[in-house]
Amino acid sequence: MISIRHLSKTFQDPDGSTVTVLKDVNADIEKGEVISIIGPSGTGKSTLLRALNMLEPPTGGEIWFNGENIMAKGYPLDRMRRKMGMVFQGFNLFEHKTVLENVIYAPMELLHFSEAQAKEEAMELLKKVGMVQKADVYPSSLSGGQKQRVAIARSLAMHPEVILFDEPTSALDPTMVGEVLSVIRQLAKDGLTMLIVTHEMRFARDVSTRIFFMNEGIIYEDGTPQQIFGNPVHSATKAFVNRIQKLVYEIDSDEFDYLQIHTGIIRFCIKYNLSDKAEPAYALVKEMLFTHMREYRPMTLRLTHAELSGETSLDFMVEGLTTTPLPAGALEGLRAKTRGVVEEPTARGFRVKLLL
Repeated sequence: MISIRHLSKTFQDPDGSTVTVLKDVNADIEKGEVISIIGPSGTGKSTLLRALNMLEPPTGGEIWFNGENIMAKGYPLDRMRRKMGMVFQGFNLFEHKTVLENVIYAPMELLHFSEAQAKEEAMELLKKVGMVQKADVYPSSLSGGQKQRVAIARSLAMHPEVILFDEPTSALDPTMVGEVLSVIRQLAKDGLTMLIVTHEMRFARDVSTRIFFMNEGIIYEDGTPQQIFGNPVHSATKAFVNRIQKLVYEIDSDEFDYLQIHTGIIRFCIKYNLSDKAEPAYALVKEMLFTHMREYRPMTLRLTHAELSGETSLDFMVEGLTTTPLPAGALEGLRAKTRGVVEEPTARGFRVKLLL
């Protein structure tokens, strides 16, 4: 469906210097594939998507769509854009139109659907994304997740052959990410061709048929989710997909700032879409620091989250210990409040790990 050959994109900085965002991108995309594009920030992921539908015209190379070079002089871009939809980070809904009017506008203007036909199809699409009950309201009354679902319905209304998703959840409150990802998962099951720039690693692994790992302006590695996440070829890919996020506190005495720890845990959990774990995590921290392990100072407290596996844990590490610091009877109560408790010696001392 799409063939990318030696694609490059450069920008001019205000100081006159040249910045190369895409260097030499090559790929073939078949009908029905769901490709997640992952990688560090600033490596050209969004620029690649915007280049594919010529919102950011490439500096060099070729893009072939359904056998036609869309970069050729005189190629009618509107014809390509009717078949290649795009869903942006920022929704881009018309604020002065209702949800239904947003969805029917392009089919009526560009596909020349009658109002009755456009409305009939729009209501089916709104039903598909769970927004039919909001058909007559204006975007200002919707949550971010609801706006993004309307944006997806609006893109589907053009009967696209492929949809490009540019970080569709990055502008959302973490509590709303799941509802948008659920819609995209259903579209994948329906066989729609999609390219998705995302930082949601578990989602990318679960929904994709292929993964592009982009680094330094190129597709650094291209493979199945099993290969990219399970046995990546390049060390840069391995380092990226195995990201473990950490929040670390050194508890030197009983005079530590527990309010700072509380705030830090809440912010960490919101940032990594773990809002439901924030208060349980802090309750366990208080129980461990003020009850079970009160006599052990100094101590290292870590809250960790592995993005790929989804495992979140609290680690309490005491240097110099060779046996568990937990008092008799504490283990049973902790197991009842967590997914598991791990007690293990380390090179530095002894660690108690609570799985959230």
